[in-house]
Amino acid sequence: MLRSKWLNLAAIAFFTFSCGKSLPELEGIDPQAWKDDRNGCTRKRESMADAIKREKNKLLALNEMEVIKVLGRPDRNELFKRNQKFYYYFLEPADECAEHGEAPKKLSIRFNAMGLAKEVVVE
Repeated sequence: MLRSKWLNLAAIAFFTFSCGKSLPELEGIDPQAWKDDRNGCTRKRESMADAIKREKNKLLALNEMEVIKVLGRPDRNELFKRNQKFYYYFLEPADECAEHGEAPKKLSIRFNAMGLAKEVVVE
């Protein structure tokens, strides 16, 4: 009796943890080059801007940790009212770079209070 309970528990745990969704692959984007180009200073992200515009909807409904696995740590983040968060990834050199523009393009991801990406915009 005790043995069957443990087997049932092990089977449930196995199926629960093995059925996770896979992370999306963003076509036309080199993940390592994207992550290495913090704040867009080396302009590698700038060459991937068109691809990120096409593929941005694949990021919807991912949680914060999944977005970080796909795109790396954000260049900036912002905590907004009602526990909403924004992650920003600069596509053009930001203010922290030696050569920067006045209003650099950036990828903006808004997370709802549940921590899921609700809106992805290139601005």
